[in-house]
Amino acid sequence: MIKLNYFNLIEFACPDCGANKMHKSFLKRFDLARKISDVPYIVTSGYRCKKRNKEVGGKKDSSHLIGVAADIKCETSYMRSRIIYGLIKAGFIRIGIGRNFIHADDDVAKAQEVTWLY
Repeated sequence: MIKLNYFNLIEFACPDCGANKMHKSFLKRFDLARKISDVPYIVTSGYRCKKRNKEVGGKKDSSHLIGVAADIKCETSYMRSRIIYGLIKAGFIRIGIGRNFIHADDDVAKAQEVTWLY
């Protein structure tokens, strides 16, 4: 059982099937990022089963499917700045920026040191 300071594991569970196959190393780094950011993180998507991933329009090779990704609700430029700062300082090198969310993943099978827009 992993101990997190800022999250409950249930926050990362798939809302369709209830499965939670998040990698411990991802969760530890994500928890550290939250500490560094010093702002609340509202997780809008963690682990996804194939059904859920399809429902939300996720890519077939989504990092959410293997438990190494999460999306964080983000509605202000201040929050965006703090979250991105924390993610980078914690060692995340794959970050996606959407209008109202930030995506972070630890997927070693994909391009590294990248930041993209949705």
